[in-house]
Amino acid sequence: MGFSGYGLAVGLAVLAPSLLLIRLPPRPPLPAVHVPVALTWLERAGQAACLVVPAITAPGTVAAGWLIPLTIALAAYYALWVRYLLTGRPLTALYGSLWTVPVPMAILPVIVFFSAAGWLGNPWIAASAAALAAGHIPAALIVARAVAPGRGETV
Repeated sequence: MGFSGYGLAVGLAVLAPSLLLIRLPPRPPLPAVHVPVALTWLERAGQAACLVVPAITAPGTVAAGWLIPLTIALAAYYALWVRYLLTGRPLTALYGSLWTVPVPMAILPVIVFFSAAGWLGNPWIAASAAALAAGHIPAALIVARAVAPGRGETV
C-alpha cells in the first residue's frame, strides 16, 4: 500500500472524458437495456477498483516500455470521445464497432489499465483491469446489440 501519483493520473485520465456524459448525454437517449445484475455489479466493482487501486498501491519495478501501449490506447480513447462530440453524440459513437473492434469505448480503458499495471509493475492494477474487462466489455456488448441490433454497424 502507498500512494501513487502515476496511478492516480491514469485513473483520472480514463475517468475524465466519461464525465462528459453528465452534461452531454447521447442523442437519442440510451434505451432501457437489461444487463444481468451480476454483470452490472462486476462492471461497477471493476470501475471502482480501476479508479482506486492504481492510486493507493505503490508502484513496483517501473517498466517504461508499457507507456507506449498505454499512451496509444489512451490517445485512441480520447479520439473516440472527440468523434462522439463532433458527430452529434449518437449512441453508435459510444457503442458501435470501429473497423473490426467491437465496443472500442469499453475495450480501450481496459487496455490502458492493463498497460498501467505493466508500466507500474503492479499486479493489483492488473486484477482491477481484469475485473473491469469481465464486467464492462460484456455489458457494453449487450447495450451495443440493443442500440444497433443485427446491423453490425461500424463507425
